[in-house]
This record gives sequence, structure tokens and C-alpha cells, in this order.
Amino acid sequence: MAHSLKPGATPAVVSAGPNQPNLESDAVWEARRDLAACFRMAARHGFEEGICNHFSALVPGCDDLFIVNPYGWAFRELTASKLLICDFHGNVVAGEGQPEATAFYIHARIHKNLPRARVAFHTHMPYATALSMTEGDPLIFAGQTALKFYGRTAVDRDYNGLALDEREGDRIAGAVGEADIVFMKHHGVMVLGPTIAEAWDDLYYLERACEVQALALSTGRQVLPVKPEIAEAAYRQMREGDPESARLHLASIRRQLDAEEPAYRD
Repeated sequence: MAHSLKPGATPAVVSAGPNQPNLESDAVWEARRDLAACFRMAARHGFEEGICNHFSALVPGCDDLFIVNPYGWAFRELTASKLLICDFHGNVVAGEGQPEATAFYIHARIHKNLPRARVAFHTHMPYATALSMTEGDPLIFAGQTALKFYGRTAVDRDYNGLALDEREGDRIAGAVGEADIVFMKHHGVMVLGPTIAEAWDDLYYLERACEVQALALSTGRQVLPVKPEIAEAAYRQMREGDPESARLHLASIRRQLDAEEPAYRD
């Protein structure tokens, strides 16, 4: 299912200098470790699918380079040093290997076209993906966890096969609008965020909301949405504390991994 990338440009090597970012800074390495922790915990929760899914984050202090997982590695295998830094032309400027083709064409165009999306997590996690395959809007705002996403979702209804060129990446980016969560019909989900912690927090709770909804639907009984005015109020309550809650959530998973899988930091 995964595809190797055949970039049109020759891979470049970026070194620190007056016009180049320092890719060995503490901030860059902390971002690498945060992202590696998210890969490892996503694998624990069953959010990964073989070697096909991908997370990315813009390099701290830099708007035209992004960190992404290399082609051929499962989430549970990834470490901070195994992650790649790429530019928007398909050049790997730090790290060994190359991004998977759809990872590059989706994430490069998302980051280039939507500067607010400093982080982009794409998965085929089972419950969210299952709901993307159903008739109508995937998420019913019936459970409290789902209300975290009230007014923040979009649906890309135009599944067009694999994203193997810039045109498809641009089409996906154009379908996002102002949303943070994109259900990609017949495909999976994309979670966009301003920080790695906030993207992780949304990814985790999105799958939980979708799991509970799938269980509710499996009863065969009608699933009753929360009244819009209550849903809006609850959403605002949740969003007030989201950045700090997300920071603490990521810190928690890093503590767990530090104790049980410390190799993610390497």
C-alpha cells in the first residue's frame, strides 16, 4: 500500500549558518522526541496501520522544513533520530531514508498551504476511519468527548485515490477550510494543530469519541445529539483549558515511555 517517493530534485544537505536553521538545537531535538513519543503511543493504542500512516511537524522556528517519519518503519520502531527533516520540494535535509510518497505529497502541501497547521497527524485509526465510510457526517455530537470537536470538523467527501502528486495534496489542503479535524471519506482522518501536544490530544480523544459512537450505534437504538446550545457551551469550556491539558497529556505519555520504552528518545 505504501509508495516510495521519487523526488524531482537532488537531496540537499543543510548545515547551520547565518541563513540556515540550526537543526541540532535543543528545540529541534525536543520536537523530535515529542513526535517520536506520539508515534510510540499511537502504536500502543492501535492507531497505526502497518507502515502507511504519517505524522509531521514544522521544524521549530522554521516555516519551510518539516519533521516526518521515514518510509518503511512502523510507528512502534521510531525514535527521535530516525525521523527525517524535509523541505517542500521532497529533499531530505537531515536523516537517513526518505518519506513515504503520500506522506510527502499530503504533508508538504498541508504545511505549505495552511501555515496555521504547524502539526499534521494522518491515520487510518479504526473507529474514526469506520465512521468516515458511513453515510452523512461521520461524527454525531452526542457524547461529551465528541463535544471537544464541535464546530472544528470538516469532511473531505471527494476521495480520489492515493495522493501521489502535488495536485492531490493541494486538493486535500483546500478541503480543510478552517477545520482542525478532517474526516477523509473512504480513507481516514487528518488532525491539524498548532503544537505537537495539541495534535496528539485531539488525535487521542477523537478516536475515543468515535469508538464510543460506534458502540452506541451498534445497539441499534437512536443516538441522540446534545442540543446545539449546550454543545457549543461545552465546547467552549473544553477549549479554554485545551493547550495546558494537551501539554500535560503529552508530558504524561513521555513519562510512561521514559519508564517503559526509553529508546524513543534516542
